[in-house]
Amino acid sequence: MNKVMLITGASRGIGAATARLAAAEGYALCLNYRRQRDAAEALVAEIVAAGGQAIAVQADVADEQQVLQLFARLDQHFGRLDVLVNNAGMLEQQMRLEQMDGGRLQRVFAANVFGSFFCAREAVKRLSTRHGGRGGAIVNLSSVAARLGAPGEYIDYAAAKGAIDSLTLGLAKEVAAEGIRVNAVRPGVIDTDIHASGGEPARVTRVSQSVPMGRGGQAEEVARAILWLAGEQASYTSGALLDVSGGR
Repeated sequence: MNKVMLITGASRGIGAATARLAAAEGYALCLNYRRQRDAAEALVAEIVAAGGQAIAVQADVADEQQVLQLFARLDQHFGRLDVLVNNAGMLEQQMRLEQMDGGRLQRVFAANVFGSFFCAREAVKRLSTRHGGRGGAIVNLSSVAARLGAPGEYIDYAAAKGAIDSLTLGLAKEVAAEGIRVNAVRPGVIDTDIHASGGEPARVTRVSQSVPMGRGGQAEEVARAILWLAGEQASYTSGALLDVSGGR
């Protein structure tokens, strides 16, 4: 049977680009989405029409019970897991810290941090040789914001991605002897619609002036890094934080 990859937040942007490349490489796909059912189902139809295997499963990864249901559906349909791509994440309107309330912080950390922890935990239970698994790979989506801080925009998002870096480093060491590699990709300014969520749809154009390569990146450029870390070409790579940021 084909190797199975679970991608969270797969209905758009980097998640969808990763799904397309993974399908082309022969992975069977479990594509998680939170709200965009039509986009997720259209992506499944596109992959199946091209001869691939894919299902779409709705779940909010910030909700532990929904994560358990997501993995139960994965088990039921595929009966195995080889790669988890912890891609789901979100940010809110650009603002300074003194404008942020507790509700915002709860939402940002639940989606970006708790969701990645919940999904990584369930993946380890299935991948680890300690639990009877065959090993596999976890690729977390961090951000160069983790080291830049995103001042005046969303330092909460940057801090959440800093937590993803720590998760990646610690978990990589924790499960290295159990056949699981854990790495993170840290995108820079990528041309996806996440910027509209922050209130500045044209942010890529503005910030690209500060990128040494002089442009924003494309979702597929990040997806290629994810696929490399997920595959056997990266067989001796674990605990890596790979910047895909145009030199920024």
